[in-house]
Amino acid sequence: MKDQIKNLRWTILISILIASCSGDNSQYVQRAVRLMDKQGLFAEGPEWEAAKAAALSAQPTSLEEERAVVESALKVAGGKHSGIKYADAVKEDAISEWPAPSVTTEDDGIPVIALPPFSGNHDEGFKYANTVLDAIPDNIPGVVIDLRGNLGGNMYPMISAVHRFLPGDNEMLRFRSRKHTQWITLDFVLQGTGIKKQSRIECPVAILTNDRTASSGEATLICFRGLDYVRVFGSSTAGYASANQPFLLPGGDELVLTTGCDVARTGEVFCDDPIEPDVLTGTPLEDALEWLRSNN
Repeated sequence: MKDQIKNLRWTILISILIASCSGDNSQYVQRAVRLMDKQGLFAEGPEWEAAKAAALSAQPTSLEEERAVVESALKVAGGKHSGIKYADAVKEDAISEWPAPSVTTEDDGIPVIALPPFSGNHDEGFKYANTVLDAIPDNIPGVVIDLRGNLGGNMYPMISAVHRFLPGDNEMLRFRSRKHTQWITLDFVLQGTGIKKQSRIECPVAILTNDRTASSGEATLICFRGLDYVRVFGSSTAGYASANQPFLLPGGDELVLTTGCDVARTGEVFCDDPIEPDVLTGTPLEDALEWLRSNN
């Protein structure tokens, strides 16, 4: 009987220890670390091994402490573009109304397309792209694509909106992860947005940028990199030209993890460094319009 009681005590103690190691707190950190270790762009080498060990040995006792542990490891595994989107923010995004792009036309027929950030659903992305496509005539002397203030989100509707100004060779940019490189083609982007490919408009293209052009805004810019009929006006971008993926964590938070850097058709690699404009100017729209008019 004594042996049975002793064995029962040990069983209870072991169960408590297992529960403490596999509870919600531990699951949160462990899942985040597994994802970072497998897919984080910078999750390799001694610095990451040290950060991983520190995260896995931590003993958080609250959600706030869990988040702090994961965010510390994220700084190493994903760099400055990674983070945690808290559950409340995830829910808000699901019901948010996103600003629509706009098209205004100069007296000489040059459209000015303003592309704002976007993280809405598929139907909203389809509407986003068509707002621009429906407003652009086939014959124009030039176009301005305004990416100032475009902090990112889903790049597919942005690229789809201006795809008529891209060449027909299809391959626009690549995402390079630790293990492989993926081409992003125009057909793939249009399919993701649900947009039918339209005929190309051949004209000079001026693009406007500033320090709030980031992430997918920068990816849209990179799609035009190296094209001889394109010139960029304004100031340097924010320097978040990398690919992020969201992963659900226990409790509803999202791990937003940088998994790849952006590579232009020129072979240039972009990630955490700002992208410089061709013309550094405090009056980008005026200078862009002057350049476009000089080409006609």
